[in-house]
Amino acid sequence: MTIPAGPAGLPRHIDPRPPGPHEVVRLEGNAKRLIEIGRTRLLVAAALFALAFLAVGLRLVDLMALQNGGEPRLTAALPQRALPAERADILDRNGVVLATALGTASLYANPRQVADPAEAAARLATVLPEPSQAELALRLSSERSFVWLRRNLTPRQQYAVNRLGIPGLYFQAEERRVYPHGPLAAHVLGFTDIDNRGLAGVEQSFDDVLRGGRHPVRLSLDIRVQHLLREELSRAVTEFAAIGAAGIVLDAATGEVLAMASLPDFDPNRPGAAPDDARFNRATLGIYEMGSTFKIFNTALALENGVAGLADRYDARRPIRVGGFTISDYKPKNRWLTVPEIFIFSSNIGSARMALDVGAEAQQAFFARLGMFRPAGIELPEAGQPMYPATWRPINTMTIAYGHGMAVSPLHLAAGVAAVVNGGIMRPATIIRRAPDEVTSGERVVSEQTSAQMRELMRLVVREGTGRKADAPGYAVGGKTGTADKARARGYSRDARIASFVGAFPIHAPRYVVLMMVDEPKPNESSHGYATGGWVAAPAVGRLVQRIAPLLGLPPGDEPAPEAADGLLLAVNATESVGAAE
Repeated sequence: MTIPAGPAGLPRHIDPRPPGPHEVVRLEGNAKRLIEIGRTRLLVAAALFALAFLAVGLRLVDLMALQNGGEPRLTAALPQRALPAERADILDRNGVVLATALGTASLYANPRQVADPAEAAARLATVLPEPSQAELALRLSSERSFVWLRRNLTPRQQYAVNRLGIPGLYFQAEERRVYPHGPLAAHVLGFTDIDNRGLAGVEQSFDDVLRGGRHPVRLSLDIRVQHLLREELSRAVTEFAAIGAAGIVLDAATGEVLAMASLPDFDPNRPGAAPDDARFNRATLGIYEMGSTFKIFNTALALENGVAGLADRYDARRPIRVGGFTISDYKPKNRWLTVPEIFIFSSNIGSARMALDVGAEAQQAFFARLGMFRPAGIELPEAGQPMYPATWRPINTMTIAYGHGMAVSPLHLAAGVAAVVNGGIMRPATIIRRAPDEVTSGERVVSEQTSAQMRELMRLVVREGTGRKADAPGYAVGGKTGTADKARARGYSRDARIASFVGAFPIHAPRYVVLMMVDEPKPNESSHGYATGGWVAAPAVGRLVQRIAPLLGLPPGDEPAPEAADGLLLAVNATESVGAAE
């Protein structure tokens, strides 16, 4: 269709004339409206940009200032158990750190963000010793949004991984349990798993307290004494080619354990690398027949019950045959022996006859008061259950008198001996440091008089009897040796034995009980072919006492006159005269 032309050749609907005044006003109004719309849009855009920059800035502050140098937060898929939790320190009695927690970084990935799992695994394998490249590739190929790659990296490993710049890898701040002294107190401290949960020792017993992280747990251990105990045990194991050993230093008055060692031991920083035998605590979990050290209890019971006095004698001229068994002496005297002689020369025959006079009922009641029928009441999960006869026959009464037919842990023995020598009070052993007002009153098991007599007898064992090599000049050690063949499925082994010595010092006013037990020692030239408690364990105790006494504030001194001089010396003199006559 053709539009008719208007003036000047313009289409007819276009007016070539200048606009009138009213039309100018209308045009200006439209321009202003368009300008206002543009200005509003600019303000809205500027506000949006400002909000975006503010959000980015806040995120940068959050990452850089609040999250320790840009470590990303955990993904929603991170298991709750992996969240880092503070764990309190474990200290010795003097405040030395035995276990603490150090901050570490753990590496995890979001496999969905990893472009090439195979290449990423190959690069990671160049800076991480484990897991293997194949395992890394498998984890990085997962369909999950979260996988652990390696926990507790060293700072150098974290730096090396960070330099790789692989997308989808992240670090999480965690804690790692560290034991600065390595294996020194491993069986007491125990260890934790990778998530810092206690799995053994004090770490397990006090897991709830330690996980709270507020206050350290202070033990009764003295790490100096612990070091010396372990060193002497190691020397005995090496010298006599033994399969293991255990040792305890116990405060005779409070029951506090100043040192406790079991060999072989392990590094709690790497518990998974230790064999089962190394993680086994021979001092508390091991159950053994402790041999003639039990004569301490047998003699104390006879004296306490008035069955025997120091001047009384028993027939030890020939072995006792009962129920198809023969009870004999290792080095028989073949004559009547006084009570001190039976103890000093470790006569099984004399001890058995003395036990028969005491009776099974009194014997069982005494061992019950000493806690010998239940696990040792110490704050460790590794506590062995003693073994004793279900039916207590006369043969059991006799053999238990000299440490056969009943098995306990070394800790049972040490705690029982402490009760006999400390004035007669039984207090449970503890691994926690006690203030003076926290020491339990305990239970009386023997009188002060019986305790004094036993101290003198134990001193005579070291001066005149089987424990001479435990003597430590200036510290008046008293104690008792023990040698017991190990029980097997069928009878007893003649080639495997437990050699031990338990004693106290200074014996006339005992401060500490010391026990050393060596498992399956072998005779050597230095011991003249013997592997008994007197040759194996007693010398180690003597050396240990001389080394730890100065650390514990005990200067050497002259030995005081015997407390039970009248009765005991009369008995010794009677022994010598009878021995000369026979």
